Amino acid sequence: QVIVHDVNELTEKLFPIVEAMQKHFSAGSGTYYSDSIFFLSVAMHRVMPKEITQVIQVDLDLKYKTNIRDLFDEFDNFPEGAVIGIAREMQPVYRHTFWQYRRENPRTKVGEPPPDGLPGFNSGVLLLNLEAMRQSKLYNQLLEPSMVQNLTEKYHFKGHLGDQDFFTMVGMEHPELFHVLDCTWNRQLCTWWKDHGYSDVFDQYFQCKGEVKIYHGNCNTPIPED
Repeated sequence: QVIVHDVNELTEKLFPIVEAMQKHFSAGSGTYYSDSIFFLSVAMHRVMPKEITQVIQVDLDLKYKTNIRDLFDEFDNFPEGAVIGIAREMQPVYRHTFWQYRRENPRTKVGEPPPDGLPGFNSGVLLLNLEAMRQSKLYNQLLEPSMVQNLTEKYHFKGHLGDQDFFTMVGMEHPELFHVLDCTWNRQLCTWWKDHGYSDVFDQYFQCKGEVKIYHGNCNTPIPED
């Protein structure tokens, strides 16, 4: 069954919920009404009908090497308290974004590479347990403008990647809200940061062992042919 949702209608519902966070996580200098759609995943549980309990949200620049139905099985692996399934970011973008916090906290794991560090998240493949999102008091508190403000101030955070920035920042503070997907479910191919100051550490973020299930050609990177 296919249900088509009107983008303008969704944006209208989303805007009041995500308006406060847009100034922290949008590329533009202000809060644009149309930008709200880039935060759809953040408040999906508030705008979708109650009977929809689980959603997989994916970017368009993906290539599937396995049946996406297998990805639904990952919902069964969510630990208690987790509301979102998401893979780690595979470039040192958040090592860069959190530079001030990292300088003030030299022993932090924030922005460090896996397996022991917190490199941030990539929202190209998202598992949204809408029912868990609705039930989670903590998650809904984090959507409040005052909470967003507190966290952005604590981490000196200013991003431009929409929902991905929000999930990354929240994940630094409350990792228990996330089920981390294996990198093979979102094998990102972009290497932009390798040539922009981080070649010495790039491979620590970019490596991904295992058979790729989904390729992600982010930043217009060509996806390997079969």
